[in-house]
Amino acid sequence: MRTSAYDIVVLPGDGTGPEVIAQGRRVLDALAETGTPKWTITEHPGGAQYYQRTGREWEPEAEAAAHAADAILLGAVGWPGVSLPNGDIAGAALVLGLRSRLDLYANVRPCRLYPGVTHRISGEYRTVWSPAKVDMVILRENTEDLYAPFHGRLARAGETELTIDSRVITRKGSERILRRAFETAQRRDRGAPEDGARRVTCVDKSNVMEGCRFFRETYDRVASDFPTIGRDYAYVDAFTQWLVRNPEHYDVVVATNMMGDIITDLASVLQGGMGFAAGGNIGDDHAMFEPVHGSAPKYAGKNQVNPFATFFAVEMMLRWLADRNSDRLLTSQADRLERAIAGVLERGSARTYDQGGTATTSDAGDRVIEALRGERR
Repeated sequence: MRTSAYDIVVLPGDGTGPEVIAQGRRVLDALAETGTPKWTITEHPGGAQYYQRTGREWEPEAEAAAHAADAILLGAVGWPGVSLPNGDIAGAALVLGLRSRLDLYANVRPCRLYPGVTHRISGEYRTVWSPAKVDMVILRENTEDLYAPFHGRLARAGETELTIDSRVITRKGSERILRRAFETAQRRDRGAPEDGARRVTCVDKSNVMEGCRFFRETYDRVASDFPTIGRDYAYVDAFTQWLVRNPEHYDVVVATNMMGDIITDLASVLQGGMGFAAGGNIGDDHAMFEPVHGSAPKYAGKNQVNPFATFFAVEMMLRWLADRNSDRLLTSQADRLERAIAGVLERGSARTYDQGGTATTSDAGDRVIEALRGERR
């Protein structure tokens, strides 16, 4: 078990990113009050607003620190009207750049509904799904597909006539995300809510697309190494309706990059919205964790946004560090944080605007910290 301090690099980013990250840091500070384990936190500016001010997405020392860190906590990047000369969003170096350079090939999105959380359906805040029916993990490949840098446009006389985005699906990329999906299913305690079965659902469009056919063929090859894990298949268009209609069927879901990006945002509705959606960008040697709701410019500076996605991202980060370092103390800290979050949500004492409440971002941080400190007494 590790005895030295963990080096955590924080990249608050743009818009509401610094606001929610500040609450995540407060929670980490409250956990550290128990004395063990220790971590050091280094914060670096960067993103679209930083680029707007300086002409740089971030500083070289920030990138170097991110590469050397034990884990990275990211806020959000992006700001309206701010882009790079090539048209890409300013701040992409902090997200897509790190995914590529650190080979963070697995995007991991837990989707679990906690008691006390409501859903906004047709403009109303109500309970549609039982918490017992929503508990899955969605994994998507994170480094290729339509996000690979193979695209361009043909312009003649200053007018664009043709654009090309090339989809790239590789054997290596497919095999390793599929293997991680089956390994995730092996480690999960509960299985699918409807029957307790451990299964991996392959989501693709293999009835139309060659890359998806290859992805499904690779799925079957990898699945043969995990005979105790059930196989399950879904075309992405059908999956979107099944996900909403019968979420209790799903245990672990795996998809290619673009399709996974879309279905995970749909899945966030099941857990109460994007304000509760946390993600991990995970490789073999590095990992970066984030609330995935974006920079939400219209709420920036108002102390209104839901910080629970950040709290869940912190929990994910602690669990990844604990597993990587066989650190039982860190696992206990992650357990403490999850209990505190669950208690606050069930009591409904920190409902922000997206839950129909009036709690502020800092109010929610206060409630979770109170729960953590109350548990020690």
